[in-house]
Amino acid sequence: MGHLASLAAAAVLTVIGGCATTRSWYHLPAAEFDRIDYGFQLHSADVDGKTIAYIDEGRGERPLLLIHGLGTNAKSWQRNIPAWSRDHRVIALDLAGYGHSSKAHYPYSLAFHVATLTGLLDALGIDQAIWVGHSMGGQVALSAALHEPDRVAALVLLSSAGFEPFTDGESDWMKRTVTPELVKSASHRAIASHIHANFYRTPQDAEFFITDRIRLRGASDFDLYCYAVWRNVVAMLDAPLLSRLPEIERPTLIVFGENDQLIPNPYLHGGFSRAVAERGQRAIGGSKLLMLPQCGHMSMFEKADEVNAAVLEFVSELEG
Repeated sequence: MGHLASLAAAAVLTVIGGCATTRSWYHLPAAEFDRIDYGFQLHSADVDGKTIAYIDEGRGERPLLLIHGLGTNAKSWQRNIPAWSRDHRVIALDLAGYGHSSKAHYPYSLAFHVATLTGLLDALGIDQAIWVGHSMGGQVALSAALHEPDRVAALVLLSSAGFEPFTDGESDWMKRTVTPELVKSASHRAIASHIHANFYRTPQDAEFFITDRIRLRGASDFDLYCYAVWRNVVAMLDAPLLSRLPEIERPTLIVFGENDQLIPNPYLHGGFSRAVAERGQRAIGGSKLLMLPQCGHMSMFEKADEVNAAVLEFVSELEG
């Protein structure tokens, strides 16, 4: 389940992580969510009374719809949008509850996210898109392929949740462990540890994942963000998709880092990401799998050149 493992680690570090750090994280000014700069022009659309913020770059009839993972936002695609938007339209959005999008006590189920995303496509006059999901975003994309297949031209699943089975007992443990209070109370050290766990070797320009997250602790709607993260954890656990993956009939590219520290869940299952990725590949008929060496969970950022090239080749074959 990806980020769930690092959130569980944060539960420990929240307790022991009050010591000082050599970095200047403690002097960062607080920031509202809508003050975080993504480096691209942001647009917004009203979807069922919710404001959904999105980046819209490039041109093309069948765009790439980029869906971020648990706890992050559209800024996580900054190494991919320039390459993909040269020849294709790319739409990277903030899910409801995240980033510049509306926050409230929404249900945050997978069905809720799929309905919001198809509503965004409707607002933009788009019939079909190539759904590109990272981690939790991958499970959202899988759900869309099962429940709204006419809106999904193809799938690109990056370090995707949804391939790893959890028993009822394991699900109950994670629901008890990952709470809004845990997300809210995470120390600076716990936040940094959580971010570093996403990489095999953390790139220097990934520092913003830490600093943005620390600054947002002072946002006026931070409590609602913490609620969204918790509800999304519950949503992924309550809507397992593994048994239904053989029903998916859309072209699918699966990408995993060989050194993913978060999938499979190290606290409950252990093992290697390849086994999880191959389970997904076997379940989705005709899907392709790319394993990236020396790469962690945030594959599209840590190995951007390789991921960019693989996605462009996959899209080219679709159009070919």
